[in-house]
Amino acid sequence: MPRGRPQQSRVAVVTGGASGIGEASCHHLAERGHRIAVLDLDGDAALRVAKELRADGVDALALALDVTDRPAIDAAFAEIRTALGPTEILVTSAGLVDFEDFERITLDQWNRVLDVNLTGTFHCCQAAVPDMVAARWGRIVTISSSSAQRGSPRNAHYAAAKGGVMVLTKSLARAYAAHGITANCIPPSGIETPMQHRDQAAGNLPANEVIAATIPLGRLGVPDDLAAAVAFLASEEAGFITGQVLGVNGGSVL
Repeated sequence: MPRGRPQQSRVAVVTGGASGIGEASCHHLAERGHRIAVLDLDGDAALRVAKELRADGVDALALALDVTDRPAIDAAFAEIRTALGPTEILVTSAGLVDFEDFERITLDQWNRVLDVNLTGTFHCCQAAVPDMVAARWGRIVTISSSSAQRGSPRNAHYAAAKGGVMVLTKSLARAYAAHGITANCIPPSGIETPMQHRDQAAGNLPANEVIAATIPLGRLGVPDDLAAAVAFLASEEAGFITGQVLGVNGGSVL
């Protein structure tokens, strides 16, 4: 993209957009002039984020959405198309983490974690891709986890699901490159979010200072660190980057 050329306003859909990484991604994409659809299981929180965006002059829509409900997803993307326009940027930040020793993971736990993290990503990508193909332009940014890169002893089901997200992203990159669509994956680690706080309160994760000691940069990340990478991968400037895994982890996974 030539220097000085303004960023084109596009329609960005962010799942899990009402907290943590998703919420920060909504704001970063809005700062680049995009119209934002905030999708989240917590409809009230999604409304709050959309209200904040609109207060800054951004066209924003909030929708309560369970990413495991395919009919609801199709209806949501149709509503987005009517209210804001066809989807051009998709960020799949909705996720569910669960901690359990491997031999104690039930089939229901396994299915639920895969349904939200992997199948939910599949549903949303499949709903968004036709708009991108029609436009011959699109950006897909999936959020995985460093657990998919190094394994996780107490949430193998989560690591497996996030590993699936990573490979799904690479497959989308190959399938749709000829249509002007890029697909890239960010596996974060050591990011301080409301989800992390809940897991710490439950005794599943150590305190911040313990986590920070394992990170070469010596600190936890914040959602804005992730969102900056999301906004870049969703930009015109990143048009020659596809099928890549961009770790945002302070050097904890090399």
